[in-house]
Amino acid sequence: MEIAVVDYKGGNVQSVLFALERLGAQATLTADPETLRCADKVLFPGEGEASSAMQALRESGLDLILPALTQPFLGICLGMQLLGTHSEENDTPLLGLLPFKVQRFAPDAAHKVPHMGWNNLQALKGPLMAGLTEADHVYFVHSYYAPVGSYTIAQAAHPGPFSAAVQHKNFFGVQFHTEKSGPVGTRILANFLAL
Repeated sequence: MEIAVVDYKGGNVQSVLFALERLGAQATLTADPETLRCADKVLFPGEGEASSAMQALRESGLDLILPALTQPFLGICLGMQLLGTHSEENDTPLLGLLPFKVQRFAPDAAHKVPHMGWNNLQALKGPLMAGLTEADHVYFVHSYYAPVGSYTIAQAAHPGPFSAAVQHKNFFGVQFHTEKSGPVGTRILANFLAL
């Protein structure tokens, strides 16, 4: 199986590559359009800020390549948010692959921003969440979120519900860090590789 990890200097790449290696999967870190088109699976990890990430994608032409991919595609953390249409973070247009607008959490006395730590998953559905239960916890670090919608395949709360995972056609996304979420994150990566 050919696995490609999108290289757009988006951060968090090495830990994702190590997580794949622990599953016995070798991945290629690449920005090459042909390598991405030919891969069996594509992962799109990211940490950082939306506007600089989108600028990097535009400069490399990946903003046009990624939406045209037809194989299973997994955005992780910022990589998930970039699948939406628009982000409140520096008023940034995104890739437009899923119909959500990324919003900033509103802090209150009990809920700080960024949202950081372990949360359980709720309202699980679809093959990416196979074998998981609502008792399972994953690790989040984020200040922005996608609201719940028809594309939501898992939810979490901070304090209200938000999309912990999304899907539209072949495009999947998880807001949490699979590679930092222990056995649950490993199961989700394995489920993705099995699609």
